[in-house]
Parts: sequence; C-alpha cells; structure tokens
Amino acid sequence: MRKVSFDPGLTQRYDGPLRRVISADGSFNVLRRGANWRDVHPYLHLVSISWAQFFAWILLAYIVVNSLFAGIYFLLGSGALTTRTDLADDFGRFLECVFFSSQTLTTVGFGAISPASRAANAIAAFEALAGLLGFAVATGLLFGRVSRPSARIAFSENALIAPYQDGTSLQFRIVNRRTNTLVEPAVTLMLMTVDRSDGQSRREFKLLKLERDRIMLFPLTWTVVHPIDSESPLFGKTAADLEALQAEFMVLAKAWDETFSQTVHQRFSYRYSELVWGANFTPAFGVDPSGSLQVHLDKVGSYATASSPSLPSAPQS
Repeated sequence: MRKVSFDPGLTQRYDGPLRRVISADGSFNVLRRGANWRDVHPYLHLVSISWAQFFAWILLAYIVVNSLFAGIYFLLGSGALTTRTDLADDFGRFLECVFFSSQTLTTVGFGAISPASRAANAIAAFEALAGLLGFAVATGLLFGRVSRPSARIAFSENALIAPYQDGTSLQFRIVNRRTNTLVEPAVTLMLMTVDRSDGQSRREFKLLKLERDRIMLFPLTWTVVHPIDSESPLFGKTAADLEALQAEFMVLAKAWDETFSQTVHQRFSYRYSELVWGANFTPAFGVDPSGSLQVHLDKVGSYATASSPSLPSAPQS
C-alpha cells in the first residue's frame, strides 16, 4: 500500500494557475460556490466584517426600516398624524412621516408629532417594538465584535534567507502589536510546493523544523528560524528552484491571551517572491535612557544586506 502523503487540509490536487493559499490578512483564498440562503449566517457575517462595513450595514438597516415605516404613515393619509397644518405638498408631509418614524423607532418620542388614527397608533406600536428589538440586536452584535478574542500579531513583510551558524536559514519575525499579554506563543511553519513529475501536477506539503517552535513570553519581537541543513526541503535550492516549485511558506501562530483567557490564532504566508536572499534582520528593540525596554513596531520587517549566503549543495550521488 502506498504511503499516504501529508495533507493539512488544502488538497494535493493542482490543475491550473494558483494564487497564494493564505492572504496577507490570514484568510484562505477559497471561493464557495453553490450556496443557498440557509448557508449564510447574518451574525457570523456581521461579526467578522470590517468596522467600516459593520457601521455601514447598521446605517443602511436604520435608513431602510425608517423609510419603510415612513412610507406606511404617508399612505395612511394626511389625517394619520397630528402635524403642522401648513404642509401643502406631499414631500413636506413625507418628511414629517420620516421624522415621526425615526422618533418612534428610536423610542425618543418628542411629542411634536403623534399618531391621530387607530391604524397609525397600531403601526407606531409595532414600530416601537421593532426599534427595541433592532437596537438590542445591534447592541449584541457590537458587544460580540468588541469582546471577540483576536490576535494582532504582525509579521515581517519579507522572509529572509540569512546566514545562520555555519550555514543558512529561513527567517521571519513576528511581534504582538497590542499591549495585552500573550504567553507561550507557538509557531508552525509549513512549505507548500507544486510537483510536476510524471506529467502531472500535485501539491506537496512539508512541515519545516524550527530552531525553536515556542517561547515562554512574548513582550518583544521573535525571529522564527528554520535552519537549512541536509534534512531541510530547502537544502540546495535556489531562488529559481523555489519559483519553479511555486513555493509558499504558510505560518500558523497561536498564543494564550491573558485578557480573554483564550487561545488566539493568526495565519500568514510568504510566497517565493517575498523571500530576500542574503540579508539579516536589524534590531527592532532597545533600551531607552531610563533603562526600559522599548520595541519599535515599525521596524519589525527591517533588514540589511549581509554577506551573500551560499546554500549547501545537494549531495552528489
């Protein structure tokens, strides 16, 4: 029986041009087709989108609901609401309906405008209930967003092929951009390549051994190092070799967040084109005049050219 090769869940099938598997924001480049409305969960969507999109959806929902009820009041006729008597045009009357609807929906109720018929009173009562429930949902969504544990681990823009001891290594650097305390961070590094042997193309995944895959504390930067020795899949490889293999280095970082008392995760990846050959990271932290350590978040990816690393050649058979 042929030994089953390692597959982390990203499939080994390869049948066309491939973008990077993991985007810079940590999301997977996977498009879902054939979904129906029951596969969409509004809460998950509204909790996971950006803040700008979230507030845009809240504002849009408020405008749509408010306009809907305003239209109902307008259709009930001019006697549905007690309003000013100098409103001769329909547009002015509709604006009054909009103002009354917004006051009812938000349960403000200034009293300048009030329902004057049974139908208008019934609609106003229903709108007040809808407003209470709607703002309760919006408050729950807002709390869910701000209370959701999330990592803000920053990665260096490039990974380096850098001198390391008597040879070379693959290195990248990470830092916690927030002031919350992360403890026992751990990193898993995986290499994805495309094998085109036997006239077929298939993905191959290999876990890369790290100099250290976890540390105890994470107040400063951490340079993650994969030594390129004879056991490394990168041994003897050049930049052209990695390009031909469509190499992508996928990173999974996790740590215990003391603020939320939960484990947080962050994903990232480096494509072969994002490797810098023959460079070393420059210091990103130091000591201020008072003797306190300080870390420079804007220097996490800073590097300087080193003596060009000569990768060990593959052994000749």
